[in-house]
Amino acid sequence: MTTRVIIVDDQAMVRAGFAALLAAQSDIDVVGEAPDGAQGVELSRRTHPDVVLMDVRMPEMDGLEAARRLLAPPPGVTHRPRVLMLTTFDVDDYVYEALRAGASGFLLKDAPPADLIAAVRVVAAGDALLVPSVTRRLIADFAKQRPAARGNPALRLKGLTERETEVLTLVARGQSNSEIARTLVLAEQTVKTHVSRVLTKLDLRDRAQAVVFAYESGLVAPGEQ
Repeated sequence: MTTRVIIVDDQAMVRAGFAALLAAQSDIDVVGEAPDGAQGVELSRRTHPDVVLMDVRMPEMDGLEAARRLLAPPPGVTHRPRVLMLTTFDVDDYVYEALRAGASGFLLKDAPPADLIAAVRVVAAGDALLVPSVTRRLIADFAKQRPAARGNPALRLKGLTERETEVLTLVARGQSNSEIARTLVLAEQTVKTHVSRVLTKLDLRDRAQAVVFAYESGLVAPGEQ
């Protein structure tokens, strides 16, 4: 199955470079490019991509606002692509807010080409792109500065079983399913089931939002390992 991608970035050379790299893959089809967030949203509405590569900082409309519009569309708009944020900095307030809005992760613009290709495939498959060392630091840095957020997350935690809470804690600490399986002495498929139930119960889209939720609810404290 081919993954449909659009690239939203205000630098023409960046768009061209990413498009050439991705279009060379047999399982990826670049269906459009846009120079700012507003045009990116309009393009996404027309082309229905699976993944949107979205630059964080752009004129007219930045990537954060564009991501919000794509991930929380108005009534009557049913298409919601997965959004992968592109950033020059590994810790960026905009990226944190994009994760809270439902973006599936972020990628540094100077990442190796293989990482970009892998990132698109990971996000298209429905997984979040979390680089544990960077993502933990990013979310912990901003969680320290912000009170618990929307929907009383601490109260929502009470709907989880003890095992689901353990799994969420380890997800927030950056562990993969296989690492969680080893830590809790469980089968990896069992861990996948627990993660899926956690996302469903907490009404979260993916692991990126689960990490943010764990910090905002106080389940995991900034600086914990």
